[in-house]
Amino acid sequence: MVQTKLSSFLPQDSVRSPGGGGYIDHRYIKPGTIVVKQYQIDIAKNAVLENTAVVLPTGLGKTIIAFLVMAEILPKKILFLAPTKPLVQQHYESCAKFLAVEKSAVQMLTGGISVKKRRDLFSTATIVVATPQTIEHDLRFERYTLQDFGLVVFDEMHRAVERYAYVSIAKRCQCRILGLTASPGSKKKKINNILENLKITHVESRIRDDLDVRDHVKEVHLEWITVPLDPGLRAIQKPLHELYLETLGKLNKFGILTYKKPEYLSKKDILGARVTIQKRFRNKPFVFALYNSHAVLLHASHCLELVETQGAASFLRYVEKYMEKPKRSRSEQMFVSHPLLKQAVALAQSNRMLSHPKLAALYQIIKSQFELEPDSLVLVFTQYRDTIESIEAVVKRLPYVRCHRFIGQATQGTAKGMSQKEQQQIIEMFRKREINVLVATSIAEEGIDIPNVNRVVFYEPIPSEIRGIQRKGRTGRSHIGNVTILITEGTRDEAYFYVEKRREQKMQHLVREMG
Repeated sequence: MVQTKLSSFLPQDSVRSPGGGGYIDHRYIKPGTIVVKQYQIDIAKNAVLENTAVVLPTGLGKTIIAFLVMAEILPKKILFLAPTKPLVQQHYESCAKFLAVEKSAVQMLTGGISVKKRRDLFSTATIVVATPQTIEHDLRFERYTLQDFGLVVFDEMHRAVERYAYVSIAKRCQCRILGLTASPGSKKKKINNILENLKITHVESRIRDDLDVRDHVKEVHLEWITVPLDPGLRAIQKPLHELYLETLGKLNKFGILTYKKPEYLSKKDILGARVTIQKRFRNKPFVFALYNSHAVLLHASHCLELVETQGAASFLRYVEKYMEKPKRSRSEQMFVSHPLLKQAVALAQSNRMLSHPKLAALYQIIKSQFELEPDSLVLVFTQYRDTIESIEAVVKRLPYVRCHRFIGQATQGTAKGMSQKEQQQIIEMFRKREINVLVATSIAEEGIDIPNVNRVVFYEPIPSEIRGIQRKGRTGRSHIGNVTILITEGTRDEAYFYVEKRREQKMQHLVREMG
């Protein structure tokens, strides 16, 4: 193929090839590794000249754009930041794959490396790939500075809010800044805050329908399947919903969480109410009563979600954990001794083996997918680790399914987390199709290089447009993709589905506006 000379991103030197073709020919890019795509060159050209946010749908090569910009900044020092260790490892390996630099010039820093070694590596490396927490910590203790750097890349830049380490690091930057994200959020104020926190003055954004990218994305078919809630689960739901409304009412009296539709309250909304209580009622004699009501509301909300989306067994496991505690806090005691909770527990105990109707629906979805495309890869997302076991048990009944779980590193109760090495092994087995169904928690949403899959299944909807877009972005890269969302009728599943849909539409509008 024709080699394209790209010695600079200035207009007179850039490639003018609408459909792309050929490979980038640059002194700092390994030959034959990056295919010419005009929109990537156009974006990178601007990002070299000005602090830039790159907002692109998943699969359109945000990281490739970062490497094009890095190639123009080299041989100056570069810092490439990513929020998780697996993502740092991935970018470190990509540097070796795409950049024509000495192997020793690229170093990976995480908190697992000693302070002395980190300091030495940071000073000798040309490209540092790291977690922001590690860098922020070292900068705070003045172990090194960013004075000699020509570029800092902030991957998953939508995290640059409040006290996240990205914000502190950006304040110390006196060099070019590049931010990358597929989903900046649906609130204009928050987006502007992120841009301000990262000192970004220029935005390059595209949506899937834009002329210069539409030939590089595949169609994604979205479907949602509604299932009725079993009468037995509906009976358990009723007293829990009453407990939820009763506790919410106690907070409403003080102007806390005054929503017209309680079912639209997300867990994030409820968690945020604690800050409101602290700010407005800190010195009031009844503040502890408010804290206790808030804690019971969180428990009730979580129990409702478990019954509505997972089943009786998950709900009982959660409640029994508190019932079996030898010492309980005041709020925990209020929760487990409440008559409405006791009523729900009694009903659940007589229906413990009642499986959620979603499991039967999921079985049919996966069966149909493999009958249609026997060589498929399927990714199932679920909110809770508890549910993974039920899903695995059901889908493994299909003789052609090779299923495995994919979870984070943290240990939850008796459920041991997955080490970074284990995560990488699972992804590699998935890539080689030794595993063809991956059942994952949120760890699979952001950044990690999961192969393009034929179908993504949301076991339950989520109210976050950022997470929703990241999940959907796991399909529709190299071929037409399919996304299926399971919704339980008459539950918060319905509310979450419409909230996420509305927020995603709003975000698409904002992204177009930004562009």
